[in-house]
Order: sequence, then structure tokens, then C-alpha cells
Amino acid sequence: MRDLKIPTQRHPEKAHKVDNPQPKKPDWIRVKAPVSEGYKKTRDIMRDNSLVTVCEEAGCPNVGECWSQGHATMMIMGDICTRGCSFCNIATGKPSNLDIFEPGRVAVAVKKLDLKHVVITSVDRDDLEDGGADHFAQTIRAVRKQSPDTTIEILTPDFLKCEDSILETVVSAKPDVFNHNLETVPGLYPEVRPGARYFHSLRLLQRVKELDNSMFTKSGIMVGLGEDKQAVAQVMDDLRSAEVDFLTIGQYLQPTAKHHGVDRFVHPDEFRAYEQAAYGKGFLMVSASPLTRSSYHAGEDFKKMRKTRYLKLGIKL
Repeated sequence: MRDLKIPTQRHPEKAHKVDNPQPKKPDWIRVKAPVSEGYKKTRDIMRDNSLVTVCEEAGCPNVGECWSQGHATMMIMGDICTRGCSFCNIATGKPSNLDIFEPGRVAVAVKKLDLKHVVITSVDRDDLEDGGADHFAQTIRAVRKQSPDTTIEILTPDFLKCEDSILETVVSAKPDVFNHNLETVPGLYPEVRPGARYFHSLRLLQRVKELDNSMFTKSGIMVGLGEDKQAVAQVMDDLRSAEVDFLTIGQYLQPTAKHHGVDRFVHPDEFRAYEQAAYGKGFLMVSASPLTRSSYHAGEDFKKMRKTRYLKLGIKL
């Protein structure tokens, strides 16, 4: 059995890579250790229902804050990904079979946590014919049945090796937000996200709007990987061309010495400039800060985004 706590077994594709130095984090990246009672309660609910969270698997710096408030991002379809992106801390390898009871367990956990907004993501499952699309749809429906007033945000893989029609399976389940992250600028894809294709991911987001124009779409990138400001601005323009509503921009943090090196720590002032530029390009919602992650403050941001759309349409709340 693999021990995913051992780096060489967790990331066999990175084991022989040259180490990248891990620079000291600046003061604005510091976070408190997770010790609150709320954190422990959330952790126990996840354990009791045998659920995986991206918060833990990806080593999110905000886990203490989010879990203390009962906010956890569910990661379905296992904890082993079929991709080996150079930035990602999720284990790589051959996943196990899908657990048909998982959608129900996610729904139970959402109800126990009394979540008003839940984010559901997954590993990449290139081994499945539909990439896990039906499993996403089943999970959305299970949560809707148990918690009809909870808004649902999904963060999906790119379904790169699937038929185009499988996207309809996910969209027809009616999540409130469809998120798919571009992760980085197109010029860095060969080294950062080698198993993906930038324009395929962009087209995926565009097709969601074509299937259901009322559905909110969302995407995010990391900075500090070696991109420049012009490339970030181009990503913003590309996403607006695909009618994406919500953009997140956060600082890349290197999980281990075997992962892609941090090019630089972007100053908070630069994040504020990115946020201002993105709003100027027409996004309904923008979250840009060193600690921004896809699901960070997702519920609060969803409410703001929905309110902005209603105001633009002249709909009274």
C-alpha cells in the first residue's frame, strides 16, 4: 500500500526532479495554526463521513480560518489524481473505483455542517469515460435533496479526454456556480499544467454559458509562477470573452522542494491593482489577494456576485 504521507510515494512523478529552493514567506503570507473547536468539529464530521477535502490534500493555508467556521471544500472521486501538475500537492497515480455512496455522504456532511454555500471539487479522473461528470451530477442532486436552500458551487476538472456532450450532464444538474480554474497564463502551461490545454479550459467555461446563460461561471489563476502582468491581463480578457463572471487571483505557494519553484511573492498592492483592472474589464466579482483560493470566502462572494447581477438587471432584492 502507498503511504501518501511520504512525499516520494505521494508524488512519484516528481521524485527525481531537481529540488527548487523554498524561499521564506513574507509577513503578509503568515497564517495561524488551526486549533479552534470549530476546526476540530469540522474535521471530525469529515472523518466520520469518510470524506476527503481539498483543504487538506492541497495544503491550503486558509484551512484553520475556514474550518473554524464550518466551511470545508469537499473533494469527491478519491484523493489520487491522474494528472501530475508541477504546482499541485494532491497525490498522483492510479485512482480506485468510484464510491457510489459518496454523493450521499457529502449531502449528509453538508447538512450536519449547516452550510449555506458548499464548494465541491474533485481530482482529475482521466481513467473514467465521462471524467466523473455523472458523479458530480449525482452529488449535486444529493445535496439539493438534503439541503434545498444551500447554494452549490462546483470546481471541476477539464474533462479533456471526454466527449463534448458530457458537460451537459453536469450543467443540467443545475449547480449555482460552475468553476474551472485556468491556474496560470498560457505560456506556462507546458511546465506548470502539462496535462491540460489552455484553450480547451477556456472553451469549457464558454460552453457552460452556451448551455445555460443564467449559470454563474468562475475561474482562477495563481501568480508568482513566472508570469508577467501583461500575460495576466490577457487571461482576464480571454475569460471575459468567455463571459466568465468571477475571477480569483492568489499567490502560488510551493508545497515541497520537488514542486515548481516560487518565482516571487507578489505584493498586496499588486493584487489590488489586478482587482481594479479585472473589475474594469467587466467581472461581476473579483477576489485578488495573496491568500485568495478558489473556495476562500466563496459563500460571501457568491452573495455579492448575485447582488451585482441583480442590480445590473434592475431586479430588486
